[in-house]
Parts: sequence; structure tokens; C-alpha cells
Amino acid sequence: MQTTVKSSCKLDKKKTNTGGNDSILHLPVLVEEILGFLDPKEGQIFVDGTLGLGGHAKAILNHINKIALLIGVDVDPKSLEIATKNLKDFGDRVRLIRSSYVDIPEVLVSEEIEKVDAILLDLGLSSFQLEHSGRGFSFTRDEPLDMRMDPSISVTASDMVNKLPFEQLAQLIRTYGEERWAKKIAKTIVKKRRKSPIVSSKQLADIVALAIPRKYHPRRIHPATKTFQALRIAVNRELDQIKEALLRLPDCLKQGGKIAIISFHSLEDRLVKHAFKHDPRLKVLTKKPITATDDEISHNPRSRSAKLRVAQRTDYEPENINN
Repeated sequence: MQTTVKSSCKLDKKKTNTGGNDSILHLPVLVEEILGFLDPKEGQIFVDGTLGLGGHAKAILNHINKIALLIGVDVDPKSLEIATKNLKDFGDRVRLIRSSYVDIPEVLVSEEIEKVDAILLDLGLSSFQLEHSGRGFSFTRDEPLDMRMDPSISVTASDMVNKLPFEQLAQLIRTYGEERWAKKIAKTIVKKRRKSPIVSSKQLADIVALAIPRKYHPRRIHPATKTFQALRIAVNRELDQIKEALLRLPDCLKQGGKIAIISFHSLEDRLVKHAFKHDPRLKVLTKKPITATDDEISHNPRSRSAKLRVAQRTDYEPENINN
């Protein structure tokens, strides 16, 4: 099973009236914009390829109560467990499947569905995974340095930090994190791991903060942000996943069907922009990426970096899209 990445959403907790369990509330990004572009109609079939806790799926299902079916896909079993509870009121209008968004073509075959009306991907890291997964995604928490979206992946962030040679580690941080201090960070990591393995997120965050000269610490983000991003992308093969999905998913759409992708950093957005522009199967509907309004950002600060691009399936059928 391949892995996927998930959206940035705002989370909160409150006590339920059943045994004091925590109920996770979430605020998905760019909901109104997505509904406007995808324009759900009666009898249509939608796929949310990065289901997470079901925030976007719930908004779509509430928007029009006669949408025929929404298929929710995610590789994170804990997220699917929570989404199942969040979407239980929609009954058989929802089918939730543990898989990667890259494998949506196979999912549709297994569900005996030929084509769908819309596909939504919300890329990146969810607030649930950041704050509640215990997998070391956050540099503000002292958790095992794991960073796997899909627990079945064999390589963790700790494996990479402790085993990659200096040059490979520096290149990873520079390429996926776009970090100017990549070599210095990698050098400091190698020095520290010689004394003892780096096994927690807090350990790594402290090492990165130490490696970057204090006067060059960024003002708005933690100095370890880009390094953590780089490791997460590498562990989950996020960019490879996006590239493969961009090749495969347009063929899952009906003529006139739409694909909407939300990205959260420049590496993702460039891949989506290029693929949409140069794919003869698609017509670009967003000349520039759609971003959150000031009002949304004030309610959900993580929406600040979200960029939405949308394209529509045309009637062009290339013999080989790879050529």
C-alpha cells in the first residue's frame, strides 16, 4: 500500500456526553471555494482522495443532499476511524476505503465505478496528525521521530536522520525543505548522532535550532520547520506520489469532470501547476491559485499557505500521456 498526505485543518477538543471521550472538531480549508468550483449536483459521484477526518466530505454531502455517492480514501487508519464517526449520519451515500490517492483508479475498479464527476486532493499535513498522532510531526512536542502517514511504511524519519550519509542528508534537507542552512544542519545532526541516536522530535528540533545561527532564525516560523518538512516529504515519498497521481487521476474523470488540488508549499504547487497546464486531457479553470480570504485566515491561520488549483476533463484522449 502506498501512502498519502493530508490536509491542514484546525482542530479543537471538547468533552462529549458519553464517557468523557474527546470529540475532535475540524475546520477544512477553502470550503466555499471548493464547493463553488466543483458545484456538486444531484446524482454525481465524488472522490475525496485525502479524506482525513472528513471535513471536506461532510461539507460536500451537506451542500447537496442528493449527491449519489462520496468515496473517501486515506492511508491513515486512525483518521479513517474518526472520519467514520464524523460521517456516520450520511449512511450508504459514503464509502470509506483505506488506500492511497495514487490508487484511486484501482479503488474505482473495486467499487465497480467507471468514472467520477470530481476528485478532491488536500495535500499536506493535517492538524490531527500534527497534534494528536504521536508520530513526531511537530517540532514542539517530544514524540518518537516517526513521521509516517501510513504505519505500514518501513522507513521512519529516525532511520533517515540516524543512517543517511552526510551528503545525502544535506541534499534531502536542501531539496525538500528548501533550507539554506542544509549543510550546517546535516553536519550538526551527524555530529550529535555519533554520541547517541536521535530518536525524538524534540531532540531533532533542538539540534536544528542549534545548527542555525541565532541571528538567522526565522521570525514567523520555528527554525526546524523546513527540516521537518523535508523529512516528512522524504519518508512518505510525497512528491513522487503527487507526480504519479497527476498522471493517473484525469483518466478517472467523466468528460467535464473536475479535479481540485489544495497544496501547502511551493514544491507541491509547482507540480500541480505544471501538470494541469501541460496535460491535454485537462482545461485549467484557475489561472492563478485560489487562496484563503482574510476572514478564513483569521479563523484558521493554517489556511494562510493553502493554494487551490482546479482543472476540468476535456474530450481529448491522448494515446500516451507520458510521451
